[in-house]
Amino acid sequence: MKIATFNINGVKARLPRLVEWLEETQPDIACLQELKSSDETIPTKEIEAAGYGALYHGQKGFNGVAILARGAEPVEVQRGLAGEEEDEQSRYLEADVHGVRVASIYLPNGNPQPGPKFDYKLRWMKRLRERAQALLASELPVVLAGDYNVIPHDDDVWDPRAMANDALMQPESRDAYFRLLGDGWTDALRSRHPGGGVWTFWDYQAGGWPRDHGFRIDHLLLSPAMADRLIDAQVDREYRGREKASDHAPTWARFG
Repeated sequence: MKIATFNINGVKARLPRLVEWLEETQPDIACLQELKSSDETIPTKEIEAAGYGALYHGQKGFNGVAILARGAEPVEVQRGLAGEEEDEQSRYLEADVHGVRVASIYLPNGNPQPGPKFDYKLRWMKRLRERAQALLASELPVVLAGDYNVIPHDDDVWDPRAMANDALMQPESRDAYFRLLGDGWTDALRSRHPGGGVWTFWDYQAGGWPRDHGFRIDHLLLSPAMADRLIDAQVDREYRGREKASDHAPTWARFG
């Protein structure tokens, strides 16, 4: 089984790239983020034609997450996180697919920091941890996949100094991420690349891609049952270099 996460940066704008990637790599489950589309305007026919059933939690112009399943229909478990009833941002979707509980996550960016956006990021991470603890307690095979907007380690970025003041690298952001891992989750990509130096995002600005000025913010966190089954985890880096590509590359894990 292959499970992938891909911040598509606009599902309508990147539809040719998305369908191309699905057809060429055929993940069994694909978690998408930053759809930037309401549920009513998502190009469902093209995704279905590529062989995928899909579940969406869209939002017009912003955010939005989805779970795609090859040859199956994801069964929705939960959309959104408990804890802030007034929070209407579409950032969390959870479903049962192919015998695995999967969540597609688009964690808040948090910039500028300090400020209300950074405070929201930290509150959101706390709410995510509470849900993740409940999932661990269930002892289900679970994968929490998505754009976490956290650079965990200094070797997860091309130049730590360049990002030192960014919300993605603040001690509070990292602490919240490591608290999550400390509960019993495994960072799939890190487990296969413990020395770092693997990027999942290259900014459109300042020649990020051609200069390889990237960093790692797209993560697949595995419950113990899934960590035991992990065979490999990699980044489909070359898709970032294609025409009209997302600024993220698909990131995936394969299980036995």
